[in-house]
Amino acid sequence: MPAADVFLDSNVLLHALSDAPQERAKRDRAAAVIATANFGTSYQVLMETWVVATRQMARPVSPVKVAAFLEQILAFPCIAGTAGLYRQAVRLATRYRIHPYDAAILAAARELGARHVLSEDFNHGQTYDGVQVLNPFRSAD
Repeated sequence: MPAADVFLDSNVLLHALSDAPQERAKRDRAAAVIATANFGTSYQVLMETWVVATRQMARPVSPVKVAAFLEQILAFPCIAGTAGLYRQAVRLATRYRIHPYDAAILAAARELGARHVLSEDFNHGQTYDGVQVLNPFRSAD
């Protein structure tokens, strides 16, 4: 599996898909990250993006648009769910007292070799077992 510098959480992908006028700054920032970063993601993130974009966003995105967008994302490394990844996520969730889904993101980032997770769902700047979380939208609000 090729390494990536950063791991993208679903909120980065969701902001890139959003057409809500009030999210323009975040959409532009997410698009810039996707266009320029050496990134990867995971199966879990792709599925979460699909569900939230097509069913839970204030302005749901068409399944055809989401599928086409995620096909482009699949050109980059994508970590599959495995028993080993599950075990790492459980260890991280227990150690840091975080949600298991967040721990799975961190475990996938480590497996990918990413030094950073780009997400607005964690504490900006916090490091978990050598993976630092950065919020790429801190100045986009």
